[in-house]
Amino acid sequence: MKQRAVTAGSLSKRDTVISILMVGLLFFVFGFVTWVNAILIPYFKIACELSNFQSYLVAFAFYISYFFMSVPASYLLKAVGFKRGMMIGFWVMSLGALIFIPAAYTRTYEIFLAGLFIIGLGLAVLQTAANPYITILGPKESAAARISIMGICNKGAGIVAPLIFAAVILKATDGDLFKELAYMKGEARTAVLDALIRRVILPYAVVSGVLFVLGCLVRFSPLPEIDTDQENAEVAVANAGKTSIFQFPHLVLGALAIFLHVGTQVVAIDTIIGYAGAMHIPLLEAKTFPSYTLFVTICGYLLGISLIPRVISQANALRVCTVLGALFTLGIIYTHGEVKILGHVTDVSIWFVVLLGFANSLVWAGIWPLALDGLGRFTKLGASIMIMGLCGNAMLPVVYGLMADAYNVRLAYWVLFPCYGYLIFYAFYGYKLRSWRRAAIPSLQPQKNEHAGSVENM
Repeated sequence: MKQRAVTAGSLSKRDTVISILMVGLLFFVFGFVTWVNAILIPYFKIACELSNFQSYLVAFAFYISYFFMSVPASYLLKAVGFKRGMMIGFWVMSLGALIFIPAAYTRTYEIFLAGLFIIGLGLAVLQTAANPYITILGPKESAAARISIMGICNKGAGIVAPLIFAAVILKATDGDLFKELAYMKGEARTAVLDALIRRVILPYAVVSGVLFVLGCLVRFSPLPEIDTDQENAEVAVANAGKTSIFQFPHLVLGALAIFLHVGTQVVAIDTIIGYAGAMHIPLLEAKTFPSYTLFVTICGYLLGISLIPRVISQANALRVCTVLGALFTLGIIYTHGEVKILGHVTDVSIWFVVLLGFANSLVWAGIWPLALDGLGRFTKLGASIMIMGLCGNAMLPVVYGLMADAYNVRLAYWVLFPCYGYLIFYAFYGYKLRSWRRAAIPSLQPQKNEHAGSVENM
């Protein structure tokens, strides 16, 4: 029997705090499972002998699942409720992690990709539930703080995930082993590669068990069912003639903005180890660079908590971040020179890749409230369309990989520049569109809602 839904305003302060903490735990899990791909990509490239393009199919297989699952997930949640839906999502992720075991025993890259796809399907269910849930779990004026807290949970997990995973599967002597692989042939080479790939069996078996248990815990937790279909009188009048989610241009353009934003974010994090490798930085040293990128992202969240809305509005923070993203991209491509920072001797351009984490920090939180403004009864389906945009994580890394193979790993970052160009358009103008025939700011002004929002995937 589905738990009776309640309105967010009817929850006590204690229940609201407990719910926020539990959703924060969910986003820590999202981050851990998602950002571990940063170390999986270069590891699979070595162990499965892949090209740049093939290695970035890790991100493609993981994130393309959002395209297929986001809308079905909204109907699943409507049928079984948030808590049972989250339980199902965790269990699907657990199954995907379990598939890594036969994949590792046979060193079959395609089976790994299937496991990643299934993990992504479960994660799409969780994301579709958690994003609108946290948006309305409390007053609008404090939504920016909730968004940033969720982002910190997500990116905090992203900092530790590659480091923990690398500590489990990598050894101090692997640097020499990777060099020796270039000269190995035949059965000796196959034996070494088989041994390398089988190191993922134990960590993913543990991950599978943890995800299964978390599904059970969420199902029987005190997390309330929240009514997300509320529509006040003003919104009901504005949407009286609306029959389709595609009659909201600011939502459709916002979903495209999410598609491009998450793609830029995952390129910044998942490619940085390979970019460091192109500078002849060994994997055991390069593994820390995704954590640097995520750390500056967290710094951006903390600034958001401190400054929004007292010093700067969420919309203006979005504008600043999108412009910075375009400028940092040019910095990657055009700056040269060796520097020593944090003990790493590198080309200065890699630190502009790190700084993309700061530029990306408040973009998600800025897009969501503008895109969902005034949707009313269409909010849940609108949120699923937005979550579908997360398949941008699948597309852009593959495009980057193709460009890296065709040109080089530095010039491949040109893929980011037009993305930031569109994000700048949406931040300054696109969110205002309420009709496909003309640009107009409706009677329901988005400014009054631009501090509310949703939370990040990553």
